[in-house]
Amino acid sequence: MAQRNLSELLAGAVVLAVAVGFLGYAVANTGRTPSSGYKLHAAFERIDGLGAGSDVRLAGVKIGSIVETSVDPKTYQAQITFTVRPDVMLPVDSSAEIASDGLLGGKVLSLVPGGDDKMLKDGGRIQITQSAVSLEQLLGKFIFSVSDLSTNVQKSLRENQAAPK
Repeated sequence: MAQRNLSELLAGAVVLAVAVGFLGYAVANTGRTPSSGYKLHAAFERIDGLGAGSDVRLAGVKIGSIVETSVDPKTYQAQITFTVRPDVMLPVDSSAEIASDGLLGGKVLSLVPGGDDKMLKDGGRIQITQSAVSLEQLLGKFIFSVSDLSTNVQKSLRENQAAPK
């Protein structure tokens, strides 16, 4: 009986050690890279779903991460601070837009390089921004426009049927 209890205890300890190992591996390898590179800033009207740790992409390739999001108490705009890899230099007339990472994915900050000869430096600000488009608002507009179209078609059909021939 004591032998069986000891073997069960050892098996439980091994399972627990393996679980802790997997947990440690998962935490250490979440896919997030350290925020190295130079920091840039941008302001948006809305950043739906974009937060610290979100990807910053150029031509679909991850080149940085969102470091911080906040609201400017004077302008009520969302302020984003993000990093860009040091080997990727962006012209001062570059633009930033908030895009969806697939149909059901999260949001990413997508950068579009400009054509200026001067480059953004650490602490620089991207002036040209496009805020997030709300899928819910677009869907609502579509539903109401289809509903209005249906009402107008039914009204036209009734008028045509009632008109003398």
